[in-house]
Amino acid sequence: MSASFYPVHVEAHVDSNLSRWQWLFKWLLAIPHYVVLAFLWVAFVVLSVVAFFAILFTGRYPRSIFDFNVGVLRWTWRVAYYAYGALGTDRYPPFSLDERPDYPAHLEIDYPEHLSRGLVLVKSWLLAIPHYLVVGLFVGGAGWASSDAARSEDTWPAGGAGLIGLLVLVAAVVLLFSGRYPRSIFDLVLGLNRWVLRVAAYAALMTDVYPPFRLDQGGDDPSTLHAATGMPPSGPAAGPTAGPATATTWPADPAGPAPVARVSTSPAVGTRAPVAPVTPHHWGAGRIVALIAGSVLLLAGLGVGLGGGALALVDQTQRDDDGFLMSGRTELSTLTHAITSENLTLDSGTAPAFVPERLLGDVKVTVRTGAETPVFLGIASTADVEAYLGGVQHATLTDFTDHPVYETSGGGAPAVPPAERDIWVAQTSGTGDQQLVWPLENGDWTLVMMNADGSPQVVGDVAVGATVPALDWLVPTLLVTAGVGLVLGSVLLVVAFRRRRA
Repeated sequence: MSASFYPVHVEAHVDSNLSRWQWLFKWLLAIPHYVVLAFLWVAFVVLSVVAFFAILFTGRYPRSIFDFNVGVLRWTWRVAYYAYGALGTDRYPPFSLDERPDYPAHLEIDYPEHLSRGLVLVKSWLLAIPHYLVVGLFVGGAGWASSDAARSEDTWPAGGAGLIGLLVLVAAVVLLFSGRYPRSIFDLVLGLNRWVLRVAAYAALMTDVYPPFRLDQGGDDPSTLHAATGMPPSGPAAGPTAGPATATTWPADPAGPAPVARVSTSPAVGTRAPVAPVTPHHWGAGRIVALIAGSVLLLAGLGVGLGGGALALVDQTQRDDDGFLMSGRTELSTLTHAITSENLTLDSGTAPAFVPERLLGDVKVTVRTGAETPVFLGIASTADVEAYLGGVQHATLTDFTDHPVYETSGGGAPAVPPAERDIWVAQTSGTGDQQLVWPLENGDWTLVMMNADGSPQVVGDVAVGATVPALDWLVPTLLVTAGVGLVLGSVLLVVAFRRRRA
């Protein structure tokens, strides 16, 4: 293959009568496209996974999926060209996956008749890494192409912190004051976008031809120019070719001559041979909606199924001998006289199935201490705890997730040891391992850990857990929901890809 030829063809021409100020509001005007593209990219991700396995087992990229994914890239490119990926036109992008010869931005990807089964395993995550580093500079660290063009749902025009965004900003300022788009900046911006889209197509498994580290500037694609002028490409071979395909050369003026067919180049003999045109699959609104809905249902079903499976695994493997699901142990220590939880409010003013005791069941708190001083654990109403510890120096545990965080209150020692107060709805005390089991009740509650004699410097390894009877119905519900979502999603995808009868 010629070094100038690449199966991803990106072309555009700048409007001669660009508005000086409209670019200030294009972020707002393009919002409908961004919303639609977010759903289209969900379908793109799902179909790219399907294409991955199809290539792995058959060596072919399913043509209907290929045409849809090309359409998503084409739609994205048109919106980028209109908005802050280029600002090259004021013509509003069409809501369509199909090629529009009268629109000033175009993208075509030659369909590969055969793809390597081995390369599909390493292209996106390994071979394309050098290009990700370069493209990351073009579109910015938040751009989808720098992370993984085949698996991100972000719309790439929004990644405007990179070189493309800076150049477009310069062009916008010049346009604002002079009324013209600098040609040199336009050529460079198109070259950078062309590089990004080539890498996107390669990462999306749509070609085996490695993207060249070459900046092909200008609005005309080099391969299209070769075909249109009749001059054979020149240069050293660039690698294995994708299968023969045709695309189109678009005139710079929509009122100009009709499009001409592009011809492919044979890498074996260096000659150009015409190829019969291939009619792409047409994606109407109904098929697109079915495809997006099916992709969303598949992803949702997969996510819900993984969540249900994880809960089922936890339910079967993480219960202790008494049937409680327990957290890991966390060491709590303070120099004060007590450690308390924050106020725990339980309110069953909801449907019966969702009251706390139906969801969590019984609660268990365990503490392990190696000290000779007996430890005390108790649960009482928040008002009673505040009355008991009102003038006592104690620490309130405000964060129990990563590292314990306390809020200390000043004061002295308690008047009496905790066990002598008749305020506890559940309590335990002693040395070694202690556990407190409490059936949940409505109200405001506070958990207190102290030394049994009320002395300062409280230390202990604490774990909390519950019986969680809600898992008995939650896990089956999630798994059934996941199954329904996967089945419906698969049906909608089949409907979307079913060919119309002649």
